[in-house]
Amino acid sequence: MRLGRVDIGQRSETVRRANLSALVRGLHDSGPLSRSELVAATGLTRTAIRGLVGELAAAGIVQEAAAVRRGTPGRPSPVVRIAPDAAVVIAVELLVDSLAVAIVGLDGAIDHHERVDRPRDERSVEDVVEHIARMASEMRSRTKAPIVGVGVAVAGVIRRGDGHVAMAPNLGWVDVPFGDRLARALDMDVPVVVANDGDLGALAEHRRGSGVGVDDLLYVSGEVGVGGGVIIAGRPLDGFAGYGGEIGHLPVNPGGAPCRCGAIGCWETEVGEGALLALAGLPPDAGRDGIETVLREAAAGNPVAVASLEHVGRWLAVGLAGLVNILNPQLIVLGSMHGRIYPVIRNTVEAGLSAHALPAPRALVRIVPATLGADAPLIGAAEVALEPVLSDPAGFMARPAPDKRLAGASR
Repeated sequence: MRLGRVDIGQRSETVRRANLSALVRGLHDSGPLSRSELVAATGLTRTAIRGLVGELAAAGIVQEAAAVRRGTPGRPSPVVRIAPDAAVVIAVELLVDSLAVAIVGLDGAIDHHERVDRPRDERSVEDVVEHIARMASEMRSRTKAPIVGVGVAVAGVIRRGDGHVAMAPNLGWVDVPFGDRLARALDMDVPVVVANDGDLGALAEHRRGSGVGVDDLLYVSGEVGVGGGVIIAGRPLDGFAGYGGEIGHLPVNPGGAPCRCGAIGCWETEVGEGALLALAGLPPDAGRDGIETVLREAAAGNPVAVASLEHVGRWLAVGLAGLVNILNPQLIVLGSMHGRIYPVIRNTVEAGLSAHALPAPRALVRIVPATLGADAPLIGAAEVALEPVLSDPAGFMARPAPDKRLAGASR
C-alpha cells in the first residue's frame, strides 16, 4: 500500500508539473490570457486553473489583473500575464560583421538590446569571447530579475550539448570549444546554450514570427553565408549531433565557385551576399549597405543590378526546389538578406520553384519574408535559454531565493 501511495503521489506531481508548464508556456507564447481562455486552451477545470495560477502568482511568476468588461453576460474573468521580473535570459547573436546582446524576459519581450558592428577581419575566438563577456556584463547591470540562462546564436556547425564549433567557415573557426570558453568567461553559474543561427532563426519564426501555427517550415537566411533551419511536425530537425540544417553548403553547382568550407559550388556561393555584390560590381565587404545599393539601382532600372538579383533568384529557386522535394514544408520563411530582396525577385523564385520542384509538394508550399527580420536568431537564442523554465516552472520555483538574483538595476 505504501508503494502504491508513493506511485500515485508521483503521478500527481508529474501532472502538476506538466500543467504548470502548459500555463507558463501558453502565456509566454500568446501573451496575457484570461482564466477563461486558459481553461479553453488547456482543457483544465476552472478550479484547477485557479489553483495553478495562484501557485504561480505566489511564486512571482505571473500577475493577475481585473478583466475589461466586453458587454458579454457573466462575471469578467481575471487576466493572467507573466510578471515583468519573473525571469530573464541573456541572448547573444554572433555574426561575421556584427554582435548583438539582449535581455529577454520570460514573457518573450526584449527589454534591452544592443547591436554593434564588428570588423570582418576580427575573428579570433579570444576577442569574440571577450567582447561578448563585456557586453553581457553591461546587460546584467540593467536587470534585477533572476537571470536563468544564456543563449547564443553562432553562424557555424555547432555540436549540440556543449556548444563546440566544428566549423564556422565565415568566421575562420575550426574545432573550437566555444561553449566552454564562453561559459568560463561569463562566470554566471547558469546554463550557456550555443546553437546554429539558422536553427534558432527557424525556432523564433515558428514560435513568434511568420511561422506561428505552422508545424512544417523551412527557414532560409543569407548574409555573408547562407544558413537555415527546419521545423518538422512542430519540432526542430537538427540531426544526430546537432549538425543538421547546413543548407548553405548544399552542393548545387559542380562547376561553380570555391566555398569557404573547402567545397566547390555550395548554394551560398550562388545566393549569398558575396555572390550578389560581386555580380553587381560592388566590393565584397559592402555588406548590408551594399545590398541596399543593389536594390536601389535595380529599382532605378540599372541592368547590372537587375541581372545580379535575377541570378540570385534563379539559384535560390534551385536550392529551394530540392529542399521542398525532400522536406515537403508548408511554409518557406526567408530571413535577413533574402527576406529583403524577396519582393524584387518573387516572380523569378516562384517560377523557378515551379519548374524544379515536384508538383505535389510545390502546390502546398508558400514563401514569405521573415517577420522578425535580422533579430530572428537572437530571439531564438532567448527561446532555448528560457526552455528549462518553460518546461519545468515548478523546478524553477523550488530553487532557493538567493540563487535567483544575479544582477543590478531594475528591469
